[in-house]
Amino acid sequence: MLLVVFLCSLIVSLLAASEDQQEIKVNPGQDVSLLCQGLRDASVTLLEWTRPDLKSDGYVFFYRNERPYENYQHESFQGRVELRDPELKDGDASVVLKNVNMNDTGTYECRIVTNARQEIKHLIDLKVTDSDHTAGDKEGGDKEGGDSIVVGLAVTMALLLLLLLLAVCVCRKRKHSSEKKNCTVTN
Repeated sequence: MLLVVFLCSLIVSLLAASEDQQEIKVNPGQDVSLLCQGLRDASVTLLEWTRPDLKSDGYVFFYRNERPYENYQHESFQGRVELRDPELKDGDASVVLKNVNMNDTGTYECRIVTNARQEIKHLIDLKVTDSDHTAGDKEGGDKEGGDSIVVGLAVTMALLLLLLLLAVCVCRKRKHSSEKKNCTVTN
């Protein structure tokens, strides 16, 4: 029973951690890193960067069979997107979008499939704005995205502890009930 609760909570925590959303703000003309992290000990077999709000075919970036495929890219991203680490070391599936413009504003989705048959999704909300005081840095943008990850992890840990306590209570209650049954049968 405890193992089932643990596995369920692990799945919930992985789903919560793998679909977090980060917001990045940049100025037009800047290069921006769109961060996406896979498992450190698994190889990336498929990497898709998309913009679901674009109604046309084509990827922001597409990688399979250990190489990128530019012919699958949406025309507005051709020649402007590259892997931050071409070797995808430690599961780093981040890309650099060069020379951003106002049309690049939107939600970006990173989808990773690993050789361990695990799928990870990550969302980034990119806002391209002319205002200097709202712009993030060139290498990842807004620092508030890290805060949302910390909050998400804290909530996940709290849920795990709650599930663990619930499992312990259920186990104790069942053990106590079975001891009462044994006592009434022998009397």
